[in-house]
Amino acid sequence: MSEAAKTLDGWYCLHDFRTVDWTTWKMLSSDERQAAVHEFLGLVEKWNKTQAEKKGSHALYTIVGQKADFMMMIVRPTMEELNEIENEFNKTKLAEFTIPAHSYVSVVELSNYLPSGEDPYQNPEILARLYPILPKSKHVCFYPMDKRRQGNDNWYMLPMEDRRSLMRSHGMIGRQYAGKVKQIITGSVGFDDYEWGVTLFSDDVLQFKKLVYEMRFDEVSARYGEFGSFFVGNLLLEDQIEKFLHV
Repeated sequence: MSEAAKTLDGWYCLHDFRTVDWTTWKMLSSDERQAAVHEFLGLVEKWNKTQAEKKGSHALYTIVGQKADFMMMIVRPTMEELNEIENEFNKTKLAEFTIPAHSYVSVVELSNYLPSGEDPYQNPEILARLYPILPKSKHVCFYPMDKRRQGNDNWYMLPMEDRRSLMRSHGMIGRQYAGKVKQIITGSVGFDDYEWGVTLFSDDVLQFKKLVYEMRFDEVSARYGEFGSFFVGNLLLEDQIEKFLHV
């Protein structure tokens, strides 16, 4: 049996995608819509307080295309907290006018294909990656992925040294985009339909295309990668929420 890679695991993560039922939303009176928006902003303020205390983080993005209208990305120390946040939103007035479009449950992960030696949980850089404050970049791209398990292209049958070498070269491509794209990898084996979720943040949306395309030619992706649906969107700041929901 091939050796399983050890993982470093951080905060749990929920990507919650919603479509707005604009037809019924427009049927509300202006005052009712205002009250619903105000209630949602109160919820976001609670998330802000948690983030200020470094007990979690969140990001709001509008989604381009028909897969969803907006995304709430939440990271928290426990799965229970994610469930509470999801249920709290579902009980708001605004939620009555949204339709769940997609969700993804995972945990922030770093594959420990790193040299052994130091305790990674004593490394401030690794801790910052495992327990991230989500960036306020202008754009987001999210997609889930698997490693292929078919015939001669079975990632899980490769020896550890081969996987380590392939991941090293795979990572070198990502490093070329340092400062242009921030990447958060979340593990979802046993949590959701795919094995990983990839969330990319950038102020230049074209960098997503460049990075993912270049990765396609790397053996890890070209030979062993299987990808799900891609979601791309634009930052939704708090002071833009009212405008976004205005009809």
